[in-house]
Amino acid sequence: MGGVSATASPVANSSGSVTNQAIQVLQGPYITNTYGNGIQCQGATMNVTPYVTGALSQQHPYDPWYDTPVYDMRDIDEDGAPDNPGAILYHVPTRTGQKNNTNLSVGFSATWSKPLDKALQDQCKEAAQASIALMTQANANKRLDFEIARLKNCGELMKAGIRFAPGTQYAKICADVQVAGVNFMVPHVHKIDITPKETKKDDAPTGDASSLGTFTIGNPPD
Repeated sequence: MGGVSATASPVANSSGSVTNQAIQVLQGPYITNTYGNGIQCQGATMNVTPYVTGALSQQHPYDPWYDTPVYDMRDIDEDGAPDNPGAILYHVPTRTGQKNNTNLSVGFSATWSKPLDKALQDQCKEAAQASIALMTQANANKRLDFEIARLKNCGELMKAGIRFAPGTQYAKICADVQVAGVNFMVPHVHKIDITPKETKKDDAPTGDASSLGTFTIGNPPD
């Protein structure tokens, strides 16, 4: 009579994993602009934080299959015991169900912060504009003082006959300064009297003596 073969190979797999991921958003301070004279204004601030997170879960060694033995349970002599106890007839390939778990997250977080008191912000901006205008005017005054000092010093040196050699590095400092009577002549008119003081009767010129008078040299005034 043929024997009876029975194989019992219960398999129970249990696996689990828990991954906790958190994105921390750090709210920075308001952006502060400083304009001098102790004026500081804060404006609205936007914080954008991009992030990329990932997770990979694996089991090592990685075995996708395993062999399940099939034992020889034949009892030919019917004595209630296997004739070849422990003998393996063959193996059955069995899947383990083992898998890799991969997680990838991409995104960004953003926060928008804005001061609530708009009136104070407007006053601070007005004060900043006034401070900028004041600094601009002070800079213009310094520039004017410099140009007047340059004009005065260059003029006095020119009157004294002192100047930089033309074409040298510092000659351009006084290049646009003019001093009347030194480096240019003001248009003017001179009158010359040519009426003879004493004339003899015989040497008197013909014609009307009153025609001898004065004449001018140069360009007459407009």
